[in-house]
Amino acid sequence: MLPGFGLSLGFTLGYLSLVVLIPLATIFVKSAGLGWAGFWDVATTPRVLASYQVTFATAFAAAALNATFGFLVAWVLVRYPFPGRKLIDAMVDLPFALPTAVAGIALTTLYAPNGWLGKPLAALGVKAAYTPLGIVIALTFIGLPFVVRTVQPVLQDLETEVEEAAASLGATRGQTFRRVLLPALAPALLTGFALAFARAVGEYGSVVFISGNMPMKTEIAPLLIMTKLDQFDYAGATAIGVVMLVLSFLLLFAINALQWWSRRRTA
Repeated sequence: MLPGFGLSLGFTLGYLSLVVLIPLATIFVKSAGLGWAGFWDVATTPRVLASYQVTFATAFAAAALNATFGFLVAWVLVRYPFPGRKLIDAMVDLPFALPTAVAGIALTTLYAPNGWLGKPLAALGVKAAYTPLGIVIALTFIGLPFVVRTVQPVLQDLETEVEEAAASLGATRGQTFRRVLLPALAPALLTGFALAFARAVGEYGSVVFISGNMPMKTEIAPLLIMTKLDQFDYAGATAIGVVMLVLSFLLLFAINALQWWSRRRTA
């Protein structure tokens, strides 16, 4: 037994209980006051089901985009020296420091039909603001650092000699990427995807401005929870929260299982 293990374990469990487990248990207890029938009625109304669909579909799309382009950003920052690299590397963390409401206002201004980016998109027949596309844009903005900062250290630890050895054995660049680099990067990519997805599912501040908040179209579940809280419908808000929590847990469990399987294959 390691010295101090009992004390550190007790502190860890106590801290997690106070910060995570007890608040989450309170949500279940509060929603239980509705009874099963009342809970089912609140959690499965057409408006609530539509909000689930918008929330998880846009979060998944944004996380997939972040996994793709976050990898490219990390690759460029690690593999290519160029002027201003440190500045760009620091800018990656900007969504972490920027208040989400400020990000939402800025993105709405940019992608509105008369905005700098929204106007040329509108000329092409693409409407960004006040559509699910706008939600994906906002979620991509706030989720990019999760992928970059997860993949970047793994890329830095990968020796270029391994790629050179694969090339000397006759492997093409595509084969080297698929058989040498991708297996080593897959766990980090999946972790970044999971973090970006989890962040996107619960995002509120940056989405509420650009989405337009139209019920059945662009209304996200966190906004619906806030609406019920404003109406002092605490049980209804916690019922939606419980469904969100369970669905998020199941999806993250599946992603972690895939990540574990990927690690076993590369071990």
